[in-house]
Amino acid sequence: MDNLADDPAVSLGALRAILGALPMAVILVDAQERVILANAAARVLLGEGIEGRVLSAVLRHPAFVAAIEETLAEGRASDVRVTLPDKGGETHLAVRSAAIPAPAAGQAGGAAGGRAALVSFEDMTALEQSVSMRRDFVANVSHELRTPLTALVGFIETLRGAARDDPAARERFLGIMEREAGRMIRLVSDLLSLSRVEAEERRRPADRVEVAALLRSVMASHRDPAAAAGVALTLDAPDGPVTLRADADQLVQVFHNLIENALKYGASGGAVTICLTRIEREPVLRGPAVEIAVTDRGEGIDPLHLPRLTERFYRVDTHRSREKGGTGLGLAIVKHIVNRHRGRLRIDSEIGKGSTFRVILPAG
Repeated sequence: MDNLADDPAVSLGALRAILGALPMAVILVDAQERVILANAAARVLLGEGIEGRVLSAVLRHPAFVAAIEETLAEGRASDVRVTLPDKGGETHLAVRSAAIPAPAAGQAGGAAGGRAALVSFEDMTALEQSVSMRRDFVANVSHELRTPLTALVGFIETLRGAARDDPAARERFLGIMEREAGRMIRLVSDLLSLSRVEAEERRRPADRVEVAALLRSVMASHRDPAAAAGVALTLDAPDGPVTLRADADQLVQVFHNLIENALKYGASGGAVTICLTRIEREPVLRGPAVEIAVTDRGEGIDPLHLPRLTERFYRVDTHRSREKGGTGLGLAIVKHIVNRHRGRLRIDSEIGKGSTFRVILPAG
């Protein structure tokens, strides 16, 4: 592209039609570093009214402007990564600029011959977020496994040394080792469950399930722990069957996780109530629905934590959660199962008054 003046120039109208057909954001910059064309996607990304403006006024990013200047001056394609602040965080863009002949003479904004830069923007935000989530996930899993493993190694060394001939110490250490090993087993089990749920999330369940019967079955398995904690566990459900299309095993997992959490963290209130309700029309789901609400009267959760409760490994009280055997994955599993069923998960809580976890599933 060293002799662009000798190349046949394309009309501005033809370029506008070509750019308009492209799904990604694309702009055309002339030799005076002025935007002479921008397709619809570019106007959404960079703002309306960018045509005719100087490039540096459209996007104030030194590396971006330098890349376009290099393309216009030397005719070489340039690639650069640009990160822009956004309301929800950051937008990551892969920007590529390539030299093309300037639009034909007589068209607005263009000059005969010369060089222009065709600049495309590829949104890499989802990919960057995915990489970041995977990195955080690996770091969290490594940390969660390292803690009990370190404890196990330390106790094994102690049992081989100072506590070798001390029966009382040996029993105490073996009890702690059993608890830490159980914690690792629960963590691995929850990781496998989360992996299976995510793999099936796009496939809707097809079986008809009777929800009240599932709830009674899950509650029966929690009667003894509830009694031991001094908690009254009750079910409020309508007469007759309540059916919906669902995966029975996954619903059991949802009910088990929510009731177990209520008993662990809301036992101080002395009561946990499960309420099953039919909804004639749920506005968000746009049809009939079934709501399962698990309510405790415990300490409650600071509203600051509510938006993050379903994140993997997020805990309101890390030390307390680990003491009670929590893995930090229970509500993440619940969220993905509810998503698979095209439902909603709502969490309401108030300090000193307890918490309510609502699962709303379409009944149609």
